[in-house]
Amino acid sequence: MGKMLLAVFFGLVIILGMTSAPLAHHAGGVEVGDLETGSVVGQSFKELPVDQELYAIELGENKVWYPPSVIIDFKARPGRPVVFKVTNKSTAEHGFMMTADETFGAPSVLKVQLVLKPGESKYIGIPTSDLFYATQGVTLVYKCHLHPAHIGGKFVMIK
Repeated sequence: MGKMLLAVFFGLVIILGMTSAPLAHHAGGVEVGDLETGSVVGQSFKELPVDQELYAIELGENKVWYPPSVIIDFKARPGRPVVFKVTNKSTAEHGFMMTADETFGAPSVLKVQLVLKPGESKYIGIPTSDLFYATQGVTLVYKCHLHPAHIGGKFVMIK
């Protein structure tokens, strides 16, 4: 009887362990919104400083996300969420996608994707813990997912 009870207990531990891991991984995550109503981990975007502004612009005949690289040193930065403001300064609709995996394969990979109308801005908030957990490396890529020929950039984290 004791061995059977022990087997049932370990079976429950394994099942619970398997079901709780994905839930823990998806806790928090990326939040997208506007300045007035958006928030991340219970903090309003209005209360948080913007770490970086990114713009969809037209340079000659090229359409790009500017700046082409963003570097944040997390050694000298408090643990508050990372906030990006993305703005479409061009005359056409543009997509913005930021991800930790250029192949976009795993469903657990950190990924944000949105579409901006001309002149529209959105705020993206990412809890630092989720940012580090979801990225095995130190680089995220960002680009227009609607137009593959447009030029994107990279977000480099110094840990």
